[in-house]
Formats: sequence, structure tokens, C-alpha cells
Amino acid sequence: MSARPSILAVAGVLVSLCVTGCKPAPGSGGSDGNLSGSVREGKSLLESGQLDAALAELQKSPDDPDSLYYQGRVWAKKAESAPLPAAPPPPVPVPRGWQPPPPPEFKPEEIQAAQLYERAIAARPDHAAAHLALAQLLAPHAAHQHDLAEDAAKRNKPPLPAAPLPIDASSDRVIRSYQVAMQSDPTSPAPVEEMIRFGRRVGRLDAAEAGFKEMVRRKKEKETAEPLARYGDFLAEDKKDPLAAIEQYRQSLIWVPDDDATRSKVAAIYLKMAAEAFAKQQFAVADEYLREAAKYITDRSSAQGQMLADYQGRLRSIRR
Repeated sequence: MSARPSILAVAGVLVSLCVTGCKPAPGSGGSDGNLSGSVREGKSLLESGQLDAALAELQKSPDDPDSLYYQGRVWAKKAESAPLPAAPPPPVPVPRGWQPPPPPEFKPEEIQAAQLYERAIAARPDHAAAHLALAQLLAPHAAHQHDLAEDAAKRNKPPLPAAPLPIDASSDRVIRSYQVAMQSDPTSPAPVEEMIRFGRRVGRLDAAEAGFKEMVRRKKEKETAEPLARYGDFLAEDKKDPLAAIEQYRQSLIWVPDDDATRSKVAAIYLKMAAEAFAKQQFAVADEYLREAAKYITDRSSAQGQMLADYQGRLRSIRR
């Protein structure tokens, strides 16, 4: 298994793309006024569903990176309604024990779209829209490959042999594309949200966490309550790091101190840790966690309030 590149290392390379302030390049999130006439017309035809007419118009500017990007969009749209690729026919005669190979991973239209996105990126390396579109195109295939590998690992068997993929659809490739899109367009939430979703989908928590950190970084301090709370949820649920989650929840509560949902999450973590410490007869530790939980429980008649009172009573009875 090859080593996975560090998210921080990738981000360090990408910083070089933003030395001019990360202003979106034409066609990477800017206005239509930055597009040439044929590209603008092709984009309009694409958006109205006239795919063949859009392709013909866009091909009038064959080397324009924006034209290549929108041509890729056309082929990606065509792929949505194209039939699934079929496995090749069996040989004649059929050999004894012959097993049909799996169908190809990609539709021809998807391959065409990916190649056009790659050409757009080659012409303009910081083309955020092309990087994002490429990641979106490859992400379902990367997730499928991840699932095949996971299934083979559960069965303790090597994955079934398959034909080499015509495109690199690895999780690393998808994450790199989301990273560049994120760095090249610091205003769009799409690559941030989608990198978080994809990272969680394929178990790349490093990528998901980088997305959460970027989400928080982009907000003004007074607007960070919601992303900090979401980051806390990720740390608690995905990374199983309750203390780190509490830190993010506390930061969120600085800006919205009366957020009962977030307060309840902090209390729940402390109560769970208190119960675990109590079960191990670590009574001093349990008492400390209960004291912390009490700071975040406003309704002592709630289920959390009753649990707090129950364990506090147990500790008092032990000390008598």
C-alpha cells in the first residue's frame, strides 16, 4: 500500500497557487463577463439543456480553458442519462469455470468529461471550477473502489481482478482536486462541504478535518458558532475524541452562550465520561466530570439533570 500524502503537505503546495490573493480566475467562479463570446453562448445553451448545440458552440474555442471546462460539463450531463457500461460478451466457446468480468467502471461520456477537465486544468492550473467538477465526477467511483477494497478486507480475500481504470479515480486524487478548488476559490463553500462529505464517506478523516478547519477559518469570529459546533460533532462522532469535541463546543458557546443544543452535547460527553469513570471505581475522576457536566445542564428535571443527580447521589453514598 502506497503512503498517503499528508493533507498539510498538499496544502503547502497549493499555497503557491494563491500568492496573488486567491482571486478566482475567469471561469473559476467569476462572472460571465470574463468569458469569450462563444463560451458564453455555449454555457447558456448548456444551461438550457441544448447539449449538442452547446458542444458545437464551445468547440469554436478549442484551446480556451473555460471552453474545455464547459465541454466537460456537457459530457458529464450526457453521462447522467447514458446507459451503464456493460461487461464484454463471453468468449466463444465459453471456457470451463469462466466467470464474467465486472463491467467497466466508467461510462465513455464520463471519460470524455474527465479528459476535458484535465485539459482545462493543464491550461489553467488554478481553474477552481474544473478541479471541483473533476472531483465531483470521480468521487462516486473513488467511493466504489473504496467499498470494493473494504469488502475484500472483510472477507479476508484479495479484491477481484479488474481492468485498469482509464482515469486515476483514487481517493487521493479526488481529495487533491477538492483541495485545489478550495484554495483557488476562497469564497465558494462547495469544495469545502464536498471534501468534508467525501472524506467521511471513504474514511479519510484527515481530509474531512482539513475541510472543517477551513470552514471555520473562512468565517468571521462572530459567525463561527455553527461551523465550530459542526466541527465538534465530527470530532465526537467520527474521530471519537470527546475532549477535542468539547473544546470546539466551548468555542462555539462563546458566541452563542444560550445554545441549548450545544450545551447539551457538552453535558452528554461529561456525563458519559463520568459514568465510565464511576464504573471503573475512579470516583474522584467521576466527581470532576459531574461538576463539569453540571455547568451545562440548565434543566435539572431533564434526563441529563436526573442522570447528574443520580450519580451525585451514588458518590455521596459511597463517601459516607
